[in-house]
Amino acid sequence: MARVIMIQGTMSGAGKSLLTAGLLRIFREDGYRAAPFKSQNMALNSYVTSDGLEMGRAQAVQAEAAGIEPSVYMNPILLKPTNDVGSQVIVNGEVIGNMKARDYFAYKKELIPEVLRAFEMLDKMYDIIVVEGAGSPAEINLKENDIVNMGLAKLLHAPVILAGDIDRGGVFAQLYGTVELLEEEERQLIKGLIINKFRGDKSILDPGIEMLEEKTHKRVIGTIPYMDVDIEEEDSLSERLEGQRGAKEIDIAVVRFPRISNYTDLAPLEHLNGVSVRYIGRAEELGNPALIILPGSKNTIRDLKWMRESGIETAVKKAVSRGTFLFGICGGFQMLGMEITDEIGCESAEHEQEEETALKTMRGMELLPISTAFSAEKSRTRVLDCFPKLFGPYEGLSGKPFEGYEIHMGQSVLLEDEEEVVSMWKNRETGTLLGVCKEQIMGTYVHGVFDREETAGALLGELARARGIAVETLGVQDFKKYKEEQYTKLAAQMRRHLDMKAIYEMLEQGEAYEGTIGAGTSGRN
Repeated sequence: MARVIMIQGTMSGAGKSLLTAGLLRIFREDGYRAAPFKSQNMALNSYVTSDGLEMGRAQAVQAEAAGIEPSVYMNPILLKPTNDVGSQVIVNGEVIGNMKARDYFAYKKELIPEVLRAFEMLDKMYDIIVVEGAGSPAEINLKENDIVNMGLAKLLHAPVILAGDIDRGGVFAQLYGTVELLEEEERQLIKGLIINKFRGDKSILDPGIEMLEEKTHKRVIGTIPYMDVDIEEEDSLSERLEGQRGAKEIDIAVVRFPRISNYTDLAPLEHLNGVSVRYIGRAEELGNPALIILPGSKNTIRDLKWMRESGIETAVKKAVSRGTFLFGICGGFQMLGMEITDEIGCESAEHEQEEETALKTMRGMELLPISTAFSAEKSRTRVLDCFPKLFGPYEGLSGKPFEGYEIHMGQSVLLEDEEEVVSMWKNRETGTLLGVCKEQIMGTYVHGVFDREETAGALLGELARARGIAVETLGVQDFKKYKEEQYTKLAAQMRRHLDMKAIYEMLEQGEAYEGTIGAGTSGRN
């Protein structure tokens, strides 16, 4: 039977996912088989397991930190927002449909058996399970039927560590207010507090910590600095999506769709020497990049409509006419075609379908000879392949390997087999496409297509040559090795600033661990 500990936060973005990943790497370094668990995750960044099931990418990253294979048991419920009031609901890796928020709130208690079954599977396989909460446990309007924060902690008898984000300000109010809004039984489950993302002289913080401990009767078991580590963040909170990441020789512009998904595909490009990756949301921000990327989207038709209405589509086409490379991934690939149809309303909320406000057909950018039609069946497949023989701007990618996964609702078909068009086939007999290339325009369904060092290097070489830049001044690195270095760095920093003795005592004693301290008595080491 595994020992369990749970990380909850005072808010979204408090650092739960990163703290979970760091603990998992520490436990791995200490010789334990540890696994992440998040009963319910709302995210647009997702991952496909080796058995073709879909889970939140954050838990896949945490599994990577733990040195284990990602499993859908680590995230049995995934919610992928399709609009402001509804989400696609995925249970045990399979889509069960779209639901309005209110409908899901009423339904979710029925999923408790699935949550517990997934946890029990991990319980049989691992020594330690690090459970991550979602949002805040003190959302008093949502506490009924909670299956991800204190409700789950009660079911699992898990000791809880509560983390607050000092970088946003008001960390003492965050932690104290969260504790005070909980019921007494829930307060007893909190065994320690963490102040996360601290910058500055800790001695100035100490009087506040002492007062916080006196008021909450909970020890602050760690003051974690703002860590200089590069590990994937959760969706919309990512700092990667904000502004310019430093002007360099090769400029890559990524269109930031309102419903952008799996932007983690671009992470390997951010680590190429001499390359800057920036996200743009307005036409005037495009400039003159060497490469434009249209990333994934959870609502392809509406994001294409947004890009058209904002003027970004026109700006992109003008740039391509001047020689700029253009690359689309998944939804971005679909946008490059002639037409997208969604007759059955896969991307529409239920109320949109009822009121006939759903967008069922949209003209594409008309840059690649493909047409896409959505269906109820989602493609979820791991991919290991090589680029075919390419000509012109992307010739350097010919024969280079790529590895990743497909995860999409639509299927694209080739409309015409022109001489200058090269197709990447998943199954040529059935006409199932993986991607298409025409001159300097390419698209693919494969997430993770740039992860391989040789593939990223070949792309960089073609961009450099097109811009008249000496390839020797640029360079690539092994992305897998880089990520391993970041996990190790994260663990080392957390060890220095976290009371690991207390963590192991919580694991050993569970609910019986005395996390409270007497009023006026500091529990700090």
